[in-house]
Amino acid sequence: MDLTKEQILQECNKICKDTLMETLAIHFCDVGEDYLVAKMPVTSRVYQPDKVLHGGAMVALAESVGSAASMIFLNSSEFYIRGIEISANHVKSIREGYVYATARAVHRGRTTQLWDIKIKDENEQLISSVKLTTIALPKNK
Repeated sequence: MDLTKEQILQECNKICKDTLMETLAIHFCDVGEDYLVAKMPVTSRVYQPDKVLHGGAMVALAESVGSAASMIFLNSSEFYIRGIEISANHVKSIREGYVYATARAVHRGRTTQLWDIKIKDENEQLISSVKLTTIALPKNK
């Protein structure tokens, strides 16, 4: 990574404007050599009818952080990143606070990337475990 941690997070948060990530109030908050973290508030905006965090919102959070991680670790000026498969196991419900999604690379290939994404609450309890496969598609210049 040639950019500083702050520059990377600023760029990740900048691309969220006018997207689903902004609608869900997803905010990128930490990055390291092999991981990216985003948080999302658990409010009525992301509830299912019985007032717990909607599984679809968790999957959107996971795909957002995994795809952004692919963009960081690949040359995003040369590639479009797309999620091609996602699988989530929701293990605990949550009604309030924040959830934090940490994407870690399992495989960083030139074409496909595999991400392990753990979504935890503020007490580090596992809420969902997600596997995401992304693909890097060359941009036609």
